[in-house]
Amino acid sequence: MGRGKIEIKRIENSSNRQVTYSKRRNGIMKKAKEISVLCDAHVSVIIFANSGKMHDFCSPSTTLVDMLDQYHKLSGKRLWDAKHEHLDNEINRIKKENDGMQIQLRHLKGEDISNLNYRELMVLEEALENGITTLKAKQMEFVRMMRKHNEMMEEENQNLLFKLRQMHLDPMDDNVMEAQGVYDQQVADYEAQQQMPFAFRVQPMQPNLQERF
Repeated sequence: MGRGKIEIKRIENSSNRQVTYSKRRNGIMKKAKEISVLCDAHVSVIIFANSGKMHDFCSPSTTLVDMLDQYHKLSGKRLWDAKHEHLDNEINRIKKENDGMQIQLRHLKGEDISNLNYRELMVLEEALENGITTLKAKQMEFVRMMRKHNEMMEEENQNLLFKLRQMHLDPMDDNVMEAQGVYDQQVADYEAQQQMPFAFRVQPMQPNLQERF
């Protein structure tokens, strides 16, 4: 029995729909590759699944951008609106500006200057001299900042050392003052004893010893 004709309508069962999508997508991609090789045709295929995932194919001898440009020229249909055209022009401007800056950078490095005329060389020399002047000024500013920083660190270090000495010397100062006070009291006592009159004599501890004299 031959295969029955399939009604072309949306497949309601999600599993069957996914299986059918995978099979037919692979079939389309296969046919696109075959016609590109067999007939030397430029083929581009873009497929988006309902999940948003993209599958694409483009002939190796061309690019998708070239295909779209050719389609735009031959069909006359506008593929880009004014906004996209403005963005495209802005991208091209930035690319040209970047190319110019790359050339200037090579010139500043001393590369590719053999074709420059005298005026262009003078402009280049002036730019280099201005750059050197700015660089030296920046270096001097950096040196001043480093010196100021070192001075601040040195001052802070001196303050910390002073506080550390104070913490160690305070207890020693108390001991010194205490020892000085004891010494002064001993001196005062000695001087007082020296000034006392000699109108007394030593009494023996035992009275019977006095009778023997």
